[in-house]
Amino acid sequence: MADELVSGLLKDVDVRVVLALTSELSRKARDTHQSQAASAALLSQGLTAAALMGALQKGPARINVQLECDGPLRGFFVDGDNAGVVRGYTKNPHVKHVGAEGQWHWRPVLGNKGYISVLRDIGEGEHYRSSVELERFDFVEDLERYFAISDQVATQLTLEQFPLTGNGTTEPLGLVAGVLLQPLPNGDREAFQALGRQIKQGFPQALRAHGAEGGAAILKALLPERTDLEIMSRYPLSFACTCSRERVKTALLAMGREELTDMLQKEGKAEVTCQFCTTQYVIPGEEIRALLQAGTS
Repeated sequence: MADELVSGLLKDVDVRVVLALTSELSRKARDTHQSQAASAALLSQGLTAAALMGALQKGPARINVQLECDGPLRGFFVDGDNAGVVRGYTKNPHVKHVGAEGQWHWRPVLGNKGYISVLRDIGEGEHYRSSVELERFDFVEDLERYFAISDQVATQLTLEQFPLTGNGTTEPLGLVAGVLLQPLPNGDREAFQALGRQIKQGFPQALRAHGAEGGAAILKALLPERTDLEIMSRYPLSFACTCSRERVKTALLAMGREELTDMLQKEGKAEVTCQFCTTQYVIPGEEIRALLQAGTS
């Protein structure tokens, strides 16, 4: 099944549920950055969260999620929108190993200190940033803490990654998905808590059994007794970048005339690699001179 996001509402209790299938985009991100196992898994978690959180935004706004840590991963940066486009990168794509299963599974990757920071575009060029320190050293659990502390919105989040085996090989990111649950302002909080426990417990089985059928089928399998589930929106998800040659030239011009002139004199050109998609751009000297001339006209 292709990657997609499905957003629904449990009308009788005013609870919103959002599900993202992100297997293909997680593998594309891993291959784009040539990431080793641990780096790829954490980036996949971040991209899935960005897809879920992007679905909560109003209008054509993007949301940025940044994790900083003192472990070997050093952190990641992801962003997404409510049109289904996500992108991201880790600071160190070469981390292979994680800890044993259990509470500190991700501790060898994340280290001893760090934080999660979220930047929201709230319209008209204004942005709002808030953050929480890592406490559980588990991205999912600490992101739930972010919602509770910074957003002050009750949120339950579940992310799953299952390997799939075929043709004698195992794909670690064979099946990747996430579910986000939030009560609306007048939502039933007791029902929200009970639904969260039900989803966390049943998500692995429902995902394995119905992952090939799409997000709506998974939600219905998760909540078989909920006849009030209404699917509000459904759209495809993809790992894609918004970079372009023109954006690179605009960024070069923003460096300032003095620094750009110095680059022209020393290098004769500009070479830029996009961190999100690894695309390399080479801007020759004549185009830099045109930029300088346009900047003074």
